[in-house]
Amino acid sequence: MNLIKKMLRDQSGQGMVEYGLIIALIAVVVIGAVGFLGEEILAIFNSIATALRGTPAP
Repeated sequence: MNLIKKMLRDQSGQGMVEYGLIIALIAVVVIGAVGFLGEEILAIFNSIATALRGTPAP
């Protein structure tokens, strides 16, 4: 019984779990932002590519 109580009070891995949860939350936000802004970013890159194609090479 003392071993179980000791294991429940042990918090040595708690920090890593919290960092993992923060990284997962950031990943979800980034994926959502890319999904939300993806079409606009694609249009910007396409306009840049079109502008560069019209410029003669040095």
